[in-house]
Amino acid sequence: LYWTNVSPIHAISFLANQTEKNPWEIQYSLRVLEHFPPDMIFFYVPQIVQLLRDDPLGYAEHYILKTAHSSQLFAHQIIWNMKANMFIEEKDGSLPDKIKPVLERMIEKIVNPLSGSDKEFYEREFTFFNEVTGISGKLMPFIKCTKPEKKKKIDEEMAKIKVDVGVYLPSNPDSIVVDIDYKSGIPLQSHAKAPFLATFKTKPRASNNNKEIWESAIFKVGDDCRQDILALQLIAIFKSIFVKDGLDMYLYPYRVVATEPGCGVIECIPNSISRDQMGREKVNSLYDYYVVKFGHSDTVSYQKARANFIRSLAAYSIVLYMLQIKDRHNGNIMFDNEGYIIHIDFGFILDISPGGVNFENVPFKLTSEMLEVMREEIDQQPYEWFCELCIRGYLAIRPYATQIIEMVTLMQDSGLPCFRGEVTLKKLKQRFQLDLTEQQAADFMSERIKESRQNILSVGYDLFQQIQNEIPYHR
Repeated sequence: LYWTNVSPIHAISFLANQTEKNPWEIQYSLRVLEHFPPDMIFFYVPQIVQLLRDDPLGYAEHYILKTAHSSQLFAHQIIWNMKANMFIEEKDGSLPDKIKPVLERMIEKIVNPLSGSDKEFYEREFTFFNEVTGISGKLMPFIKCTKPEKKKKIDEEMAKIKVDVGVYLPSNPDSIVVDIDYKSGIPLQSHAKAPFLATFKTKPRASNNNKEIWESAIFKVGDDCRQDILALQLIAIFKSIFVKDGLDMYLYPYRVVATEPGCGVIECIPNSISRDQMGREKVNSLYDYYVVKFGHSDTVSYQKARANFIRSLAAYSIVLYMLQIKDRHNGNIMFDNEGYIIHIDFGFILDISPGGVNFENVPFKLTSEMLEVMREEIDQQPYEWFCELCIRGYLAIRPYATQIIEMVTLMQDSGLPCFRGEVTLKKLKQRFQLDLTEQQAADFMSERIKESRQNILSVGYDLFQQIQNEIPYHR
């Protein structure tokens, strides 16, 4: 009753493997979780759902039901995640996960007691969202059609959707949808699926803020988004560590919610362009893009954009190395209108690689055109600042290794392909180099930077993507 509260992720970890714990420890972890408001626990919903795999004493079930009945938004988020975890992907297709009966029973226990305004809110929200995501399924027969034909079908289906009171995008529960841009639907490139983008007018749920904005989201059917969610959870933790330590670094952990098996909604990064799009628009180099966008390299605007580029490049370099993020072709690297670099699409992390072969066996992607934006050949100072940020950022995350490893450990039985048993967790822990002194750890990260500079394997993967998927390669 009197022990100090620990962080939510520590409390969730205490609830795992209940048969090995003292009952007081389990009750303590439950008290800690109930201490935090439900909106603070949204972030940990994927890990909380995984607790139901081994919940012999029913403590996880008790917490979920109690919290779901006190917060409708939490109830919605936990239901979507439970639905997304009912099947696992195998070589022969999707198979029911052994936890499926438990999740179905839990959803019934959350939904059946709903009445009055809570039941109406649940029905409005899930009807609205199912209508929007259903468009992706209706696009499947048009998968081999032209883009204008797909666009016409999206517009037809979008016109049927009604914006009801209080409905919201699962990726943004803090705001409600007040309108739809019915002509905003855009079919996205995919060989065998039918993702599309749509734009909604939203306003904050808080009554004291009526500012309305347009925000876009991508709706996917046939893609498992749960691995992206894990990566973005960890990116958000890295970001909070950098902020807490006062490091001038930048990450953009955009929001993704898995809502059904192989379905999800993805927040779009506003005012941004991919390196792939630049190439298709005949932009010869990244440096040329920055000059056209922000001015000559000796202008204040260029130098500000370059500083933003370095702050974000250093932060993402640490993320790419620690999480072993792969598939870093030019379609998965974005640049926003302030000069920040932002990585997207985390389908290959930890111990999974495209095609099962790790062409990108390099700590992180650092190409000559990235060095060119820093103007390294003229002035070493920006590059030295980049190296300093990488090292300081790496040193900053090491004290939080336990929290980060716990986040990943709780997902290891989820069926995500990025796990290869205990070896995955062992290698993640090794990358923190916890047995080294600070100076030795700094030297270790310095060596990783040297390894990454224009590594031939990174270049080779870009060339492969140009041949295989027509994604332009730039040095």
